[in-house]
Amino acid sequence: MVSKELLRHLVIQQKIQIEKRGDFVERSLFNQVLAALDDDRVIILAGIRRCGKSTLLKQIMQTRKDYCYVNFEDERLLSFRAEDFSILDEVLIEVYGPAGTYFFDEVQNVEKFETFVRRLQDSGKKVILTGSNASLLSREFGTRLTGRYKLFEVYPFSFVEFLRFQKTTMKKESLYIPEEKVNLIRLFGRYTESGGMPEYLANNDPDYIQTLYDNILYRDIIARYSIRRQRLVRELVGILASTVTLPFTYNSLKKTLGLMNAITVKEYISYLSGAYLFFELLRFDYSVKKQLNSPRKIYIIDTAFSAISGFSLSPDKGRVLENIVFIDLMRRGSEIFYFAGDQECDFILKDKKKIIGAIQVCYEFTKENRDRETGGLLKAMAEFKLTQGMILTYDQEDMLESDGKTIIIKPVWKWLLEENILNIPE
Repeated sequence: MVSKELLRHLVIQQKIQIEKRGDFVERSLFNQVLAALDDDRVIILAGIRRCGKSTLLKQIMQTRKDYCYVNFEDERLLSFRAEDFSILDEVLIEVYGPAGTYFFDEVQNVEKFETFVRRLQDSGKKVILTGSNASLLSREFGTRLTGRYKLFEVYPFSFVEFLRFQKTTMKKESLYIPEEKVNLIRLFGRYTESGGMPEYLANNDPDYIQTLYDNILYRDIIARYSIRRQRLVRELVGILASTVTLPFTYNSLKKTLGLMNAITVKEYISYLSGAYLFFELLRFDYSVKKQLNSPRKIYIIDTAFSAISGFSLSPDKGRVLENIVFIDLMRRGSEIFYFAGDQECDFILKDKKKIIGAIQVCYEFTKENRDRETGGLLKAMAEFKLTQGMILTYDQEDMLESDGKTIIIKPVWKWLLEENILNIPE
């Protein structure tokens, strides 16, 4: 139970803080979220801690007139319970006046929050939430709102957003003007090393990213799921970070960690995925059973976390690029698998029931790796009857023809920019 006086004091403090103006990096999701404000669904912005959800929330807030806001991450709300929502609603009306839109930050910290959200929604209010645990939010809302919500996943800065952060002006011709192209490649090199976590880019302090990493592990995983074997979780994270982009099985991790069964490994990885720290990639198979039983690959949310979690990706630049491509495919909402037969293709893209694309990633396309890289890609293209595939490299561009099939070779940095640059006005 939280007193009304404390709630009033807290809400006023947060109101003053949230109304401070500042420079924002325009997020690619911004217009999509604005468009979703027009219907009656609850909007959820979910993503790893400190990836920019609250800032995006603040940007959206500044487009509304009658709103109210609460950040449930405040330690003074640790004793807040579901029954306190009625008192909180009174306080919000007293401080903000009648509001048509409710903004709640990290509301999943409160048990049964979805009941109050449902009540607000039923009374005609618009509700926008942020949260750092996708599975928890989806599970709670799945039982109470059944389809009456829209989930937007927020990731660290994309390369386009990173350039906006760096105050780099983008034009369509920027991809082709030599001086600007050289600058883009230089900035992409920096992006591969520093990643896209907003505050880390702002302060460049390794201690910040270490503290953030510790908070994610403890608050979003160990404390949330009451895990007693903390050392085991940290060992697992170290192993996953060292095997980013590589195949693994739950059984192989079980043996490495000295466990009796693989269920614990599976559960812990699901917690890490729910907190947006790691992502699993399944091998494509027409049989769902075979798909689930095949080795899977692991990817990390941002390269900034790889070194402090026990392993640095930087010596293997090809794996860094592959991880960046995977995260951007996730950011685009693609349904992704990897393909493996006697040869392998890094990513195949699925739209509904049809495979629509195949992508191979390598740092440099050379005579030594040509057969391996093209072989896996061509196998996937033949399997799914694709006439065109793509090899993404650090800075090579070419086009190959083979048996009536086209392979486009393109720099990752250009691929990351093209979808956005085409929408820039002349």
